[in-house]
Amino acid sequence: MRSGERPMSRAVLIGPPGSGKTTLGRLLAERLGVGFRDTDTDVEAVAGKPVSDIFVEDGEARFRELEHEAVRRALAEHDGILSLGGGAVLNEETQALLAGHHVVYLQVGLADAVQRVGLASARPLLVLSPRSQLKKLMEERRPVYERLAVATVVTDKREPEELADEIIKGLPA
Repeated sequence: MRSGERPMSRAVLIGPPGSGKTTLGRLLAERLGVGFRDTDTDVEAVAGKPVSDIFVEDGEARFRELEHEAVRRALAEHDGILSLGGGAVLNEETQALLAGHHVVYLQVGLADAVQRVGLASARPLLVLSPRSQLKKLMEERRPVYERLAVATVVTDKREPEELADEIIKGLPA
């Protein structure tokens, strides 16, 4: 990397809750011998509390501000595998920042997402009528995920190892 250039993440994983961004991100990082970074974890570190508490105590707007800043910082600093929160891509500035990155959309069907998320978990946007909320989120965000992705990987009924192999084959040299 030349002086003044920003690091480029090997891959940026996007997708709805339950698509496997964190699980797969960790596996990819391990296989590639690079670091893994999750922007939700970054947000929690800055806020000093879990994402669910940020939503309840500070509101979704504040969470989205923190999230955008976490994505901006991670894209500028991190050269490994980066996992974005499911709604991070809704911010137009974040969308612009993703240009030129190897963005991988982890596509998941509702049934698999519900099973993976576990509807009793602390997902702030899934509190009331979680299954229908998840379906709505997935439908609303799908066009954005598809537009931003340079690669789409269907995760339904597939093991993380198989998915990692597919993503690694598609990475730029």
